[in-house]
Amino acid sequence: MVNWVEVLRKHLLGRIAKNAGLRQHAVAVDAAAPGTVINLWLPDHKLKPPKQNQNDPAATNKRPAVVLVHGFAGDGMMTWAFQVGALRRQGYDVYVPDLVHFGGSTSPSPDRSVAFQARCIAAALGKLGVERCAAVVGFSYGGLVAFQMAAACPPGMVRSVVVSGSSLVFTGAMSDALLGRLGGGGAGTGTSSSLTELMLPDSVGGLRFLFAAATHMKLWFPRRVLSDFLKVMYNNRKERAELLENMITCRDEKAPAPVFQQNILLLWGEDDDFFPVEGAKMLKEELGEKATLRSISRAGHLAHLERPCVYNRCLKEFLALAMHSPTSSWPEL
Repeated sequence: MVNWVEVLRKHLLGRIAKNAGLRQHAVAVDAAAPGTVINLWLPDHKLKPPKQNQNDPAATNKRPAVVLVHGFAGDGMMTWAFQVGALRRQGYDVYVPDLVHFGGSTSPSPDRSVAFQARCIAAALGKLGVERCAAVVGFSYGGLVAFQMAAACPPGMVRSVVVSGSSLVFTGAMSDALLGRLGGGGAGTGTSSSLTELMLPDSVGGLRFLFAAATHMKLWFPRRVLSDFLKVMYNNRKERAELLENMITCRDEKAPAPVFQQNILLLWGEDDDFFPVEGAKMLKEELGEKATLRSISRAGHLAHLERPCVYNRCLKEFLALAMHSPTSSWPEL
């Protein structure tokens, strides 16, 4: 029987990536952990022999790199399909990795930390000759990874950071508050009683609830499509459950935030129930003058998918400003 999500992933998303000048490639990053492989979409000129690149403006002009890091309910291209073309047309080299245990990225390492994910992405970029990034853009779980990369990578490698629906860390209190907002009632009630049950649904009903909670627009998907999505996008369940468990930290809420040298854009859906915009305002204050908050109306946690044109415009404006005026910040809205 045809899996329609697999067809979508292979043909439609593959075509979108190709039109954006991207090719899929696997990079061994033994420096991060022996046997680790990062799958990512990258500019096709990075895979051509040097002689073929001599007449390719994209290769010779050294376009600034933008790295897009996905969240927990998908892989790289499934998450960022609406962004890659817009960024490419704006003159950026776009890199879309799959995090370890998502998509085509694998590792035998038992390390399930956010820091390990950040090291693997940085190591893959290093092997591809990417010495600095105009921005690392992270959504949800990918936002944690983006912040980690900004804090841990060598100075100058990450010039700016864009984060949507995430935080510096994810604490047990934040997990409890999330389940409380979504009315955690357990299996059979259309809600979830644990973070693992919410983020790793094993039924069509659980996945339907997750999508409904993540969007402002109440979309309807056929049961067949949701069932196909579960089969394609929710493999490596044991490893992902361990990632969720490791994601929750015991950080002292009074502990100061890391001091970032990068400009930071917090780009939020106004109706995000996973990370409410009120929390984004507090995060902005915690990060200080380097951070700017912009919110997108009529959008939930999946703002980049619900309102991609608005999201892309905000993203491109910030990147242009960050590239030309590293110390500048936007006026608050």
